[in-house]
Amino acid sequence: DTSLPDKEGGKKIAISMPSESVKRWQDDSQILKKELEAKGYEVDIQFAEDQPQQQAAQSKEFVKQQADCMIVVPIDSKELTEAAEEAKKAEIPIISYDRLLMDTDAVYYYVAFDQKGAGTLIGQAIAQKAGLDDLADGEYKTIEFFMGCPDDDTSKRVYEGLMEVMQPYLDDGRLVCKSGRTSFENTCIADWSQETAKEWCKNYLAGYYTDEELDICASAADSLAYGCIEALQEAGYIADNWPVVSGQDCEPL
Repeated sequence: DTSLPDKEGGKKIAISMPSESVKRWQDDSQILKKELEAKGYEVDIQFAEDQPQQQAAQSKEFVKQQADCMIVVPIDSKELTEAAEEAKKAEIPIISYDRLLMDTDAVYYYVAFDQKGAGTLIGQAIAQKAGLDDLADGEYKTIEFFMGCPDDDTSKRVYEGLMEVMQPYLDDGRLVCKSGRTSFENTCIADWSQETAKEWCKNYLAGYYTDEELDICASAADSLAYGCIEALQEAGYIADNWPVVSGQDCEPL
């Protein structure tokens, strides 16, 4: 709707964010709130703390409150389909933000970054920082992968962009993944869990990198990178042998 309401009769925009503990979602919600309120909209922001059922309940409450529009960053699309259908019946448009709300035709608009392009940039940054193009014949770097949530539509595209850059190095031996886990199915981490990423990295270090060091943690998000960092620190990695650790979301260390 291109017509803007006046301050007194402002329409209500309901926003559902995944987690208040993630700075990226804090920042995005405040930017959206500021911009929308400046245009006269009333804004209601709810955080689901990465609990899909809580997000579904919050979304149904938005419908009951007769919000004029809903902006949703889905945690788990399966849990939101019922709420999405209720919104559709109530003629409340849903804008899916950053992550696509799947398995429903209730989505009015989808707003996202070029996720495959983001994966490509991650791969290019890894290649540059690890010096993969400067390796002598027979030299290689070790790498392990920590990809995003399998239920998030953006995760596969980030993986595809990353692997378009990484695969040639794996094919010619300049990169070696000692765990052998390079497919999306073998590297995706449910709920973007920092704890799971830490456990995976800890197990990789203990199982494959006792005789040589891990050079690269190819992580698709900052939450996963934090888990890797914790595991590396506990394993005794320091500045002198610190691996390249990638991320995405612009969270400060």
